Amino acid sequence: MINNKKTVVIIGGGFAGVNLVKQLRNDDHFDVVLVDKNNYNFFPPLLYQVATGYLETSNISYPFRKLFRGIKNFRFQMGVVEKVVQEQNKVILDTGEVQYDYLVFATGTETNYFGIESVKENSIPMKTVEDALYMRNSMLALLEKASRETDPLERTKLLTIVVAGGGPTGVEISGMFAEMKRTVIPQDYPELVGSNATIYLVDGLKAVLAPMSEKSQKYTYDTLTKMGVTIQLDSLVQDYTNDVVRFADGKSIVAKTLIWAAGVTSLVFDGIEKESYGRGRRMIVDGYNKVSGTQNIYAIGDTCLQTADPAFVQGHPQVAQVAIQQGKNLGENFKKMVKGEGLKSFVYNDKGSMAIIGRNKAVADLPSPKVHFDGFIAWAAWLFIHLISLITGGIRVKTLYNWTISYLTRDQSLRVLIRPAKKDI
Repeated sequence: MINNKKTVVIIGGGFAGVNLVKQLRNDDHFDVVLVDKNNYNFFPPLLYQVATGYLETSNISYPFRKLFRGIKNFRFQMGVVEKVVQEQNKVILDTGEVQYDYLVFATGTETNYFGIESVKENSIPMKTVEDALYMRNSMLALLEKASRETDPLERTKLLTIVVAGGGPTGVEISGMFAEMKRTVIPQDYPELVGSNATIYLVDGLKAVLAPMSEKSQKYTYDTLTKMGVTIQLDSLVQDYTNDVVRFADGKSIVAKTLIWAAGVTSLVFDGIEKESYGRGRRMIVDGYNKVSGTQNIYAIGDTCLQTADPAFVQGHPQVAQVAIQQGKNLGENFKKMVKGEGLKSFVYNDKGSMAIIGRNKAVADLPSPKVHFDGFIAWAAWLFIHLISLITGGIRVKTLYNWTISYLTRDQSLRVLIRPAKKDI
């Protein structure tokens, strides 16, 4: 039995938080408390497949209490942070209070609407499991309504989808909708064959997948266009009211659905001084992920801005690999702290970028050496990487099964419209 154990409170159970827990599990030097507003971990890269009915929520999510069952130094508390009281080493949640020796924020990001209230009120975001289920229900309800609609103009509006954001999420959603339009809708909704349905992918930048290579951008643009997606670049959304998407250049699109995948921003917490936040409301951290202006508070993953890494002086990209590696590095550093050993500054190992577009179509860029590949090979690599990244073997098996059925049949039976009778629990 070790005296003077350190209590590590982790806020957020995404990639960063879960990997930190794994580093500290069953270590007698620590008591680990994980706090999350949900009682489950989920896999964000596959949210769009839940939203389009190709995967169920159980394929990408797993309960924390089952995930960490049997770990003797672990405790989970469901709750939302209301305030941090630094002088008392205490976090006030909406479900109680938690004392800490080390506090770690691993809260990820939320949707950024860039101050456009009409978009916030009327669009569909793509950030949480709730968002994905809402989108799936909305899409299915609109298809049912369109199948009954006799006015051609109204039917066109119901079937027109605008996806804002040319990053991986926007590209993947657009590609999935394009495939559904070609293969699923004619079979499930014969009434809609020949209808003027259009999928728009819009972005304020000059290219899709802007952070990736020019080869990836060109392949993605050309492939989506061939699949029937209308791409509008240099198009900043300014307003979305009365089923009309309006752009800064004066153009507009009439559409019943605007899917917002155009940006993210980090969370701000009461009790953390404003000087501790930087660009994108990310917490400014040193090379060891300690938050600027604090003594024992840390931030990892998307919610932190770290400029000490020589190769990323403007901060790391907000991607899963950064979160995973920072969670592991911080866990190792906590172990070094209690042993009085020197700490290891975080250095990101960039493993490359990938995006899937559709069946047998994807792009991938590797940083060292610089290699680009696309088509079937990139698609197979994307599937493999995302499959092994899922959190348990059982989820991997279920997801592989669903993917296999979808691939062989070009279909899936998960398009079930289920809406809860009561929203709040």
